[in-house]
Amino acid sequence: MILPLLLVGVVGGLLSGMFGVGGGIVMVPLLMLMAGMDQRRASATSLVAIVPSAVVGTIGYGVQGEIDWLAAGLIAAGAVVGAPIGAWLLRTLPLGWLRWLFIVFLLLIAARLILVEVERDGTFALSAAAIVWLVVLGFGMGIASGMFGIGGGVIAVPVMIALFGFGDLVAKGTSLLAMIPTALSGTVANVRAHMVDVRDGLVVGIAAGCASFGGVALAFVIPPQLAGILFGLLLLFVVAQLTVRAIRAHRAGRRDGGPGTAPIPDAPA
Repeated sequence: MILPLLLVGVVGGLLSGMFGVGGGIVMVPLLMLMAGMDQRRASATSLVAIVPSAVVGTIGYGVQGEIDWLAAGLIAAGAVVGAPIGAWLLRTLPLGWLRWLFIVFLLLIAARLILVEVERDGTFALSAAAIVWLVVLGFGMGIASGMFGIGGGVIAVPVMIALFGFGDLVAKGTSLLAMIPTALSGTVANVRAHMVDVRDGLVVGIAAGCASFGGVALAFVIPPQLAGILFGLLLLFVVAQLTVRAIRAHRAGRRDGGPGTAPIPDAPA
């Protein structure tokens, strides 16, 4: 199990630093495909691994001055409330629903990355309305984080760019800082529910943290539009793999006389 976990961490960490995401958007499906984990365990493991990856990425963007610390604090405030709610949904929803929700979520993010042009420069104006909406953004980011095992950057980064006027590098650095307490909050809830092997998560996380340095360096070199298209295409490939697995699982459930959505044996009640 060690080698697949390390490989997943390297891929997730590279993308984390490069796109300002936790890396879970890729680590979750890879943990399912390469380590044989189910949706619940992969999501919980990914959330553990996001913490060191986000810390390293934050340092990389921070030393370049590409972080809005106030905005990160406001987003984090909403996220730490939403993450436990997402973790509860992860434990509650049937496995089949989780699988298809995650596939739809990936498709939406891929479409946004490929079709919407990203700007390098931007200007964020702080106002009372912006403060409220940043907290709301963090709340939604936290729910997605706890539910899908992602850092939430795939939500926060495009929203900060499109709606708040951030440049792409500042949005990525701010997102990584905000997701540290988010991932910690969701992980605590998962550990208490006995849904995750922390050692597996740390193996993935250490590899992700090391690879995140390279991802940050690439973020400053690759044009933002090209980076978004490449990431979107990668997500489409992942969606294709997960869809095939979801269809096979559904057919297997029908052959067994069930709906194909019952929790797996190693998932906690």
